[in-house]
Amino acid sequence: MKLKNTIFKSIAVIIFIAMLFACDNNLNEVNKFNLEVDNPQGVAKKINLFYTDSGAVKANLRSPKMLDYSNEKYPYRIFPIGVEVDFFNSDSTKNTIIADSAIVHANSDLIDMRHNVKIITADSLILTTSQLYWDTSKQWVFTDRDYKIRLANGTENQGTGFDADQEFTVFNSRSNTGVQIIEDKDL
Repeated sequence: MKLKNTIFKSIAVIIFIAMLFACDNNLNEVNKFNLEVDNPQGVAKKINLFYTDSGAVKANLRSPKMLDYSNEKYPYRIFPIGVEVDFFNSDSTKNTIIADSAIVHANSDLIDMRHNVKIITADSLILTTSQLYWDTSKQWVFTDRDYKIRLANGTENQGTGFDADQEFTVFNSRSNTGVQIIEDKDL
């Protein structure tokens, strides 16, 4: 009987040790498999995010879906179904950016907005383009794509490629055509 118990215990120990080695190999294989799959680390739906500073709302981001790829070598977040952001000025006016999709690159402070990008400012400037980059650290926007811009006074321009500060007080167009409205108060 003693011999039988010793044999069972020995077999149980051998099986347990074999399972430990088997689990280690399988766990490593599973981890390798998970790293190879291009899946997001997180998914958020129906986002309505407010950014406040000193109790005042500075921005409101809305999107039906966000995919978080911060587990990648070059981490990013993507808004594949559209994004709308309102920026509130100190005088309670707002500027709005709308795009069909956007990518926020975590390591570069660069936001890439794509497809039907539209900016509407508090002073009625409307800019449309197919792609717009926004460098948040430099507070600068730019594109190499075609764009159209309409100012509150009726001035309209269209062209290819521009860069501007995010307030649009500086606007450098690479090439453009349009109608300028110039008021001459001396007439």
